[in-house]
Amino acid sequence: MAALRARVARLERSGLGEREEPPAIPLCPEMDRALPGGGLPRAALHEILSDGAGAAIGFAALLMARSGGTVFWIARDPDPWPPGLARFGLPPSRLIVAQPGNHVDALWVTEEALRCSAVSAVLLMSERPDATAMRRLQLAAETGGGIGLLLRESDEDEGPSLATTRWHVTGHAGGSMHDLGDPQWRLELLRCRAGRPQSWHVTWRAGMEALVPDEEVREEEPRRARRR
Repeated sequence: MAALRARVARLERSGLGEREEPPAIPLCPEMDRALPGGGLPRAALHEILSDGAGAAIGFAALLMARSGGTVFWIARDPDPWPPGLARFGLPPSRLIVAQPGNHVDALWVTEEALRCSAVSAVLLMSERPDATAMRRLQLAAETGGGIGLLLRESDEDEGPSLATTRWHVTGHAGGSMHDLGDPQWRLELLRCRAGRPQSWHVTWRAGMEALVPDEEVREEEPRRARRR
C-alpha cells in the first residue's frame, strides 16, 4: 500500500500543468448524440454489467484507451492480457495493475487512484460498493477528473444505482468458423443521468480504431463482396 501511495503521488506531481482533458470520452457519433455532453462523462462513475464473457472487458478497455492517460486495473484476481488490451488501443505502458487482498483494500486503492489527476481511468473488477462507498468514489472521481469503471457480472435484481451510467454488454460472434472477425457487441445503456435507456449493436474495427453501428456494418458487406 505504501508503494502504491508513492506511485500515485508521483503521478500527481507529473500531471501538474498538463492540458485540460476534453469533457467527455467519444464512443461513436450515433451513441454520442444520445449521451448528455456528447460522450461518456469524465469525473464520474460508470457501471458495466457482464454475462461473464470477455465482451465487457473489451468495452472497458476501449473506454480506458480513449481516456488518454495512465489507467489503473484493480482486481483481486487480475487477468489483463496485454495483446488483447492493445487490440482496443490500450498499450501496456499506460497500464498499472493493482491486486488488493480484500474488498476494503480494493475500495481504498480505487479511491486513491481516482483522486489522482494524472490517472485518466480506473477499472474496479468484480466488487459491489455500497451506497456510502459509491459516494466516496464519485467524489474522488470529481476530484481527479478521470472515469471510474465498475465492472461485474450482472444480477437478476440490480436495484438503483448512484453511477452516472449503467451499461450491459453482450458479445456476438462475428466472421466465419475460421475467422472470428472483429468483436461485435450489444451495448445496452440501462441508466443514464439526464438521458434515457437505449441499445446499440456495434462492431469494433481495430484497424480503424472505431466503433461502427450495425447499420453501417450491413452497408459495408455488399461493398466487400463486390471488391472480391
